[in-house]
Amino acid sequence: MKKLLLTALLLALAAALVSCKKSKAVHSNPSVEAESASRLSIGFSIDTLAIERWRRDCDVFLNTAKDLGADVIVQNSGNSVEVQNQQIEYLVKRGVKAVVIVPKDAESLGESVRLAKSKGIPVISYDRLLRNSPIDLYVTIDSHAVGTLMAQELLRKKPRGAFFCIYGPEEDFNMTLIRQGVESAIKDSRAKIVYNYWTDGWNYDLSYRKMAELLKAGNCPDAVIAGNDAVADSIIRAIGEFAPARDIAVGGQDADIAGCQNVVNGKQAVTIYKPITELAAKSAEIAVALARGKSVKECGSINGSIDNGAGQIPVLWLHPMAVTAENMDEIVIKSGFHTRQEVYRQ
Repeated sequence: MKKLLLTALLLALAAALVSCKKSKAVHSNPSVEAESASRLSIGFSIDTLAIERWRRDCDVFLNTAKDLGADVIVQNSGNSVEVQNQQIEYLVKRGVKAVVIVPKDAESLGESVRLAKSKGIPVISYDRLLRNSPIDLYVTIDSHAVGTLMAQELLRKKPRGAFFCIYGPEEDFNMTLIRQGVESAIKDSRAKIVYNYWTDGWNYDLSYRKMAELLKAGNCPDAVIAGNDAVADSIIRAIGEFAPARDIAVGGQDADIAGCQNVVNGKQAVTIYKPITELAAKSAEIAVALARGKSVKECGSINGSIDNGAGQIPVLWLHPMAVTAENMDEIVIKSGFHTRQEVYRQ
């Protein structure tokens, strides 16, 4: 009898639990479901998040898109062109309404871009230009001006002598534009570029080894132009080890925290501040607008165009600024890009 009573109680409890689960399913919040279904999905494809600068871009982009009612699917290819192509195809299959791409290689994503375009998905090339691809928009900081500003500031320190240029990877089209800016600034000066090197895959061990190799062979420049602040840091490390008594002016770009610290500590002559917070926010705003069916013209802010090999592409150019120890507070600290405590930390 007790067994029968226990069995009955267990059956009643099980029925109650099932009823409770059904009740929760029936009484779900329809407004939450509707909001989730109505949110846009945007793809953000990037070659790497290992660099401080790109993590900052990505965070601002995600937060801005979220505030505008869009979800972002981030794909990090880990510096692989093959993986980046696969990830863009994945984003297309996921049905994103726009794709923003920071390309690993300017020339190698054309097929994936054309696939996105065939599905009616607008494509934005972010900060690095996609070449020979039918993109809708290029949003960037003027890299030619980056090179010009870097060279001009180094010429103030070293108006004559030998300049080395240790850039990032050659497939990054921004490096081509920076090189053009550097050469345009130096051509009428008393300085001379005597060595160019391309750092494959932004591998800072390579830039360090190349600079160390040059110094150990007795090739000491008066100034070095670096592809970014991390490359500059590797060059500074090599100088400290193999030519500590030489006064070699070094320039970089991105105003990352190590670069800013090197500038105020006298190890680096200049970094280039790029308004990446504005760049990422503007890109997210435009991506959301395009995803909702607006045209590029309707988005506003377009202030130029560039031939990427597939045609004239609308461009949103933002403008960089040279940062030295003298104007660090005015440009970097006041903008909130880094705090004073971060920059001046010993």
